[in-house]
Amino acid sequence: MVKWSKANAKIEALQTVESLKQYLEGKKVYSFDLLSGFSCPFAKECLSKATENSEGKRTIKDGPHTKFRCFSASQEVQYTGVYNRRKNNFDSLRKLDVMGMIVKILEAMPKDVGVCRIHVAGDFFNEAYFLAWLTIAKMFPQKLFYAYTKSLTYWVKNRALVDSLPNFILTASYGGRDDAMIAEHGLRASTVVFSESEAESLGLTIDHDDSHAADPELKNQDFALLIHGTQPKDTEASKALQLLRKNKVKHSYSRKVKV
Repeated sequence: MVKWSKANAKIEALQTVESLKQYLEGKKVYSFDLLSGFSCPFAKECLSKATENSEGKRTIKDGPHTKFRCFSASQEVQYTGVYNRRKNNFDSLRKLDVMGMIVKILEAMPKDVGVCRIHVAGDFFNEAYFLAWLTIAKMFPQKLFYAYTKSLTYWVKNRALVDSLPNFILTASYGGRDDAMIAEHGLRASTVVFSESEAESLGLTIDHDDSHAADPELKNQDFALLIHGTQPKDTEASKALQLLRKNKVKHSYSRKVKV
């Protein structure tokens, strides 16, 4: 059986966002997560995976073009429960058709979900899975579903259906293999930045708590995300993190991962 996750420190802050209160009266924020990297077919600059050897020991493996390490893959190396849950979700869904995925996801849906971040970890690994979430959003217009994605092909192919669902909010995530599609198709996007000044130079607001990503009123506005998570030693990303810590700039969230 697949499992949903309770809100982490970041997305739990959505409880205080005024425009989301209509979805959260007596309800809560949850996420649905998959195994990082393995479920991200279009990842490039953030591609990282938690790999497990025959003895069950996990280590991080970065992709050949990784510029900044996926924070959720690092979580999966550190926390066995998190790794097992995300792997189980991915393995349970990856070979099913659209209807099979819908049934699995809905069987496990908490009764009090009001807002769902589709993937703190993972991405839409094939079109059937993307269509499954579109169908679920259509079935539950009183709930809000939002996601970051690099699976832009599925979004563009099903653009009319996506645009018809006011409760399904997508953000294209720069750093994937199909970045050119973002400008080509006018997709709302997020950019990972290494400093506040970089965001300012790009003319982007930094989203510290997912309120920009989730808010339907901002669904056409681009924004930035500050680099966070564990980064490879002596890389530009790790040096940026050190500077953020030195300047006491908020860039991370609680290390407690609720499962």
